Amino acid sequence: MRQLVTTPKFRRAYRKQAKRDRVLQGHIDDVLRQMQTDVFASVLGTHKLSGALSGLWACSCGYDCRVIFSLETE
Repeated sequence: MRQLVTTPKFRRAYRKQAKRDRVLQGHIDDVLRQMQTDVFASVLGTHKLSGALSGLWACSCGYDCRVIFSLETE
C-alpha cells in the first residue's frame, strides 16, 4: 500500500473546496483512498503530464477537478 504525503498547498486547497462543495469533497476522498490501494486503477484515469508540469502525474476527481502528484520510491 502506498503512503500519501500531502503538502500544505494541497491541504489549503482541499479545505477551500470542502467548504464550497461537500459532494466534491466526497469525490476527492474517494480518489485519495483509491490512490492508496492502486494509483493506476482505470477509474482514476491516471496519466503523465507534460510541458511545465513534466515529471508529475494527474488523476481525475470529477469533471473540473484533478489531483496532481508525484510518484517517489523509497
